[in-house]
Amino acid sequence: MIRSFLTVSTGTLASRLLGFVRDAMMAALLGAGPVADAFLAAFQLVNVVRRLLSEGALNAALVPAWLHVRETGGPAAAAAFAGRVLGTVSAALIAAALFIGLLMPFVITVLAPGFAGHETLQFAVNDARLMLPYLAFAGPVTVMMALLNAQGRFTLTAFSPLLFNIALIIVMIALLGWRQDGAYAALVIAATVGLAGLLQLLILALRRNDSTATPLRVAFDAEMRGFLGKALPGMIASAGPQLLIITGAIVASASPSAVSWLYFANRLIELPLGMVGVAIGTVLVPELTRALRGDDKAAMVSAESRSLELAIGLTMPATLGLIALSAPIVRMLFEHGLFTPTDSEGTARALMWLALGLPAHVLVKSLSPAFFARHDTATPLWATLKAIVVAMAAALLFGRLFGASGIAAGIALGAWSNALLLTRRGAATFGFSIDATARRRLPRIALAALGMGGLLWGTAGWVLGQKAELHGFAEALALLILITAGIVVYGLLLSIFGVTGWREAIGAVRRTPPGDLRA
Repeated sequence: MIRSFLTVSTGTLASRLLGFVRDAMMAALLGAGPVADAFLAAFQLVNVVRRLLSEGALNAALVPAWLHVRETGGPAAAAAFAGRVLGTVSAALIAAALFIGLLMPFVITVLAPGFAGHETLQFAVNDARLMLPYLAFAGPVTVMMALLNAQGRFTLTAFSPLLFNIALIIVMIALLGWRQDGAYAALVIAATVGLAGLLQLLILALRRNDSTATPLRVAFDAEMRGFLGKALPGMIASAGPQLLIITGAIVASASPSAVSWLYFANRLIELPLGMVGVAIGTVLVPELTRALRGDDKAAMVSAESRSLELAIGLTMPATLGLIALSAPIVRMLFEHGLFTPTDSEGTARALMWLALGLPAHVLVKSLSPAFFARHDTATPLWATLKAIVVAMAAALLFGRLFGASGIAAGIALGAWSNALLLTRRGAATFGFSIDATARRRLPRIALAALGMGGLLWGTAGWVLGQKAELHGFAEALALLILITAGIVVYGLLLSIFGVTGWREAIGAVRRTPPGDLRA
């Protein structure tokens, strides 16, 4: 499990790092005004579908169903089931893309009511329509990735999403060289989104095993309706973090630049969330499903314990680091071109509040697989819907008082509502069990993270406080030194507290059976 987790995390990390490069260029090209607000509102519509389908969401629903069919009916029945899923999902998303395209002005008005009556609305409609072809490609891409994950083949699915960011980066480099205006650049980038989806589909189709999903056909029989009835709630629940950001964007659309500030702040949250949350969701569902099939309670306890340790061990230092270094990180990544110091300040404030919800998001990613593996998608769905209601109410209240920062606080509050509800329901329904090792390690992990956070908080002001004396490369180098020092201190504290050491970590990777990881 550890080795598979590292494979998915590495691919996700590479994708997120390329995403930072993409967003830095996007900030330079579009700034944080009406053009950027319109583009990012449209991009979030496509992105939430991308995240809802991919990065572990459909994986959480399809993997248990496919494994069940294979175990009860054999490989041929599993291939036929996969072929029906692939054909049906693809056809449904093509139809949905056409339907949404026709109703796009209404869709954007619902998602960004503050745009109504302004030119920003038409900008967003034009951008969103150009991005819609991505939805047609997202269906088969998602099913192929889930089938590979179900077979323990994580490498290709972990790294194929890089093509999305690579395509956008190449186009934006050309736009920066030609110095195009923001409105034209937004249209070109929007059109590239569809092309990026096609590239990802092609790379998966070329490597697909023809016997994995055959015959390919569209079906709405009882078996398919039952699968979709279970899959859709799970997919919505898995997209909780993105739906909370959409909720915040609805409120923020009434405030100039607020949609952009929240978007860029959330991009920094998605790095640790992607590394930990998506990897846990992708790897833990098959692990728990196999353990439940074999009634292996020890394997279930071990999987839940290790996932919780990984979640807390990577999320807590990331949360504290983002809070302590929010301003310099935002300046280094985004304050270029049309992105002003005022935009950096607004984004950094939003980031601090969003970071408080990061542990909750990762806990949800860790807790949800326990429900999905038991074919319970209703509980995570209701928890997500409740979180959206809480986030909307809190964002409306706090947004009036504190602007974009208040909206970010509302989003964090919604995330914690989701995590707490899942914790209570899981404990009452089937009980969460962690082994003695996890009970010993978790408090020490938290203590090590607090020690690292205190170090960063105390030294960041001294090292980076003299902003006027630090410019460009010097500020970036100082920030890199601080981050590296924080990582080193955290690792040393984990070793001193007896949580883990380098030998134990390497041994965990090597102990993974080679057959569990196939390219």
